Amino acid sequence: MKPVNKIIEEAERQCINRGTRLTTKRKQILAGLIESNKALSAYELIDFCKSHYGDTFSAMSTYRILEFLESEGLAHRLNLANKYVACAHINCAHTHETPQFLICRECSKVREVKIKPDTISNLKDNAADAGFMLVTPQFEMSCLCNDCAPNKT
Repeated sequence: MKPVNKIIEEAERQCINRGTRLTTKRKQILAGLIESNKALSAYELIDFCKSHYGDTFSAMSTYRILEFLESEGLAHRLNLANKYVACAHINCAHTHETPQFLICRECSKVREVKIKPDTISNLKDNAADAGFMLVTPQFEMSCLCNDCAPNKT
């Protein structure tokens, strides 16, 4: 199990250093993302907070909190799944590389892995050669995790 409190403490420290606040409700949403072993929708996070903290969140409030967490580098929005995950590197002191998200299409389990800088450079060059500019190098791949793959023989 992940040390949720330590991750929340580090996230709070990062916010303070940037002049922002990790409020109680923001902590609850982030805790939901950290505790989950899969990507969660805003509505799943609303249910999580109600069952774990007895707090009721509106959808609008939840989306605003998720937007804040994204802007602070504490969470990622997965466009492919239309869900969210906590950044896997909140407690890391190193510079973060471009993330690649492997998303199980059966159970929504997500794994964040890094992409080598030379791979991103090649992709930028390929886009430029085709007359495009790479704006968001985040990659999301629809996969089957090892737990779900045996069921698909």
